[in-house]
Amino acid sequence: MPDKSTELMLDVKDLIVRYKTKVAVDGVSFSINTKEIFGLLGPNGAGKTSILGAIEGLVKAQSGTISVNGLDASKKPLEVKDYLGVQLQFTSFQPELTIFQIVKLYAALYGITFTKEEIISALTSINLQDEANKRFKQLSGGQQQRVSLLIATIHNPLLVLLDEPTSGLDPQSRRQLWDRIETMKKDNRSILLTTHSMEEAQSVCDRVAIIDTGKIVVIDTPSNLIETYKDDPRVTAVSHGQVTLEDVFIALTGNRLRD
Repeated sequence: MPDKSTELMLDVKDLIVRYKTKVAVDGVSFSINTKEIFGLLGPNGAGKTSILGAIEGLVKAQSGTISVNGLDASKKPLEVKDYLGVQLQFTSFQPELTIFQIVKLYAALYGITFTKEEIISALTSINLQDEANKRFKQLSGGQQQRVSLLIATIHNPLLVLLDEPTSGLDPQSRRQLWDRIETMKKDNRSILLTTHSMEEAQSVCDRVAIIDTGKIVVIDTPSNLIETYKDDPRVTAVSHGQVTLEDVFIALTGNRLRD
């Protein structure tokens, strides 16, 4: 399992991704530091999923470079995968398996042998020890997300990619997941997450990048973005009282509906 990290965990430079004639990612550059929670914010179709796919190695970029913990992803893809943990928006675990079986199976896929006690300990860490023999399909949405995040980090990755991790969760489950994300940061992991929740981004992200039509509009801390744009006429036109990150986001990306 990876145990060494550089100061710069992820470095994306001049990334371009095309699908036939459509440019999904148009020269995107950003970096994530060790122990940083970085949010990728954008409307539907902005290019967020394509960026994650390129980092995972599931989407082929036409140009640009991606380095993870100092390794070039195009030259050492297998080594880079060892550093990555990925939680997708929609989980696809075998619904008939118990969560005990799922943890045991995916640990083995990463070459990790867990004893029964270690599996129960892992489930205890997400407060699901009493549900060990429940089938995955029997879990609530919040419980499924907790299992998914456990599996994504079971091999102790240095960089965790989270795609809309709290989508569809109730407020209690969402706050619990925020706590787990912050715990991962304390454990020396870096986190890249996509989200449509500006409250989430403002609450948990150290920095955010706002992306639209495949290009990064701005990168900064949520508080700096609010301070920088609070008097911008585009922001004051859409804000209702105290300026929020959502007001800045709407002002910079527009208020038209996206498919």
